[in-house]
Amino acid sequence: MIIRPFLTLLLGAFLVPVSMESAQANPFTATSHSPKRFLEPRNDLALSSAAFVVANPRTGEVLSERNANRVMPIASITKLMTALVVLDANQRLSEMLTVTMADVDRLKGTGSRLAVGSRLSRADMLHIALMSSENRAASALARHYPGGQRAFVEAMNAKARMLGMWNTQFADSTGLTPRNVSSAHDLAKLVAAASAYPLIRQYSSTEERMVRNGKRQLHYLNSNRLVREGSWPVTLSKTGYIREAGRCLVMATQINREPVILVLLNADTPNSRVADAKRIKSWLETSGRMSLTAQSRPQPKLFSSQ
Repeated sequence: MIIRPFLTLLLGAFLVPVSMESAQANPFTATSHSPKRFLEPRNDLALSSAAFVVANPRTGEVLSERNANRVMPIASITKLMTALVVLDANQRLSEMLTVTMADVDRLKGTGSRLAVGSRLSRADMLHIALMSSENRAASALARHYPGGQRAFVEAMNAKARMLGMWNTQFADSTGLTPRNVSSAHDLAKLVAAASAYPLIRQYSSTEERMVRNGKRQLHYLNSNRLVREGSWPVTLSKTGYIREAGRCLVMATQINREPVILVLLNADTPNSRVADAKRIKSWLETSGRMSLTAQSRPQPKLFSSQ
């Protein structure tokens, strides 16, 4: 595959809609340099997340990171890759999909508002899977892929390799299994690639959605409190949680008119991951002059170790 210029991909991802093909390119390359830094890198951010990355995708700079190469379960962050595979397949978004017993969670025993027999369009399934982390919707999307769930997971892993996500492995489309693993570095690449898809940006950053299921209307809310609060422009969002992964959050946003990618993995509580995101925002808004207690040693930069 021919790698397209780094800057072209990222400008497309955050400024204008681009074709889905452009998301194949690796947004983080070893040759990415910027003549003018957005901020000086920081490795002393006192965040509660066990691993994190803060990156400026326009310049290719990693501004701060900790344990960013550690391979960890990623829970429902998985659904970003699910969305990439669904959209790459170019199946009809208006096609009606049916929830079956095969979509019921027998691993973690989680519930769902989509009863067996529910019928929604592929577009609605994708919307609530991204926005509200609806597991049965994500499962149904994989089942209705050509070749079924097994072929879908193979496509997820092939896409990961294509994006240079070498520390990533997928075993299902929902993230309920702890066998779905990745690193903060790899997830920064995934967020940048997913940001090139207008529907993923739209669906993941919607505050709420009414979905018609037969004669009923189901009201879904975004699982990211920061999106619902509306205090900053979130252009892409995904939360995740299983016990093995802790509380996870990835976001693409704009701060000081610059695009920023945040990856936060394995926080203890929903409040702590939100507090971490707000702390990063405060640091960026004050040009990195916040005095924060060092909690980790500097990690290798993403762009120097590919």
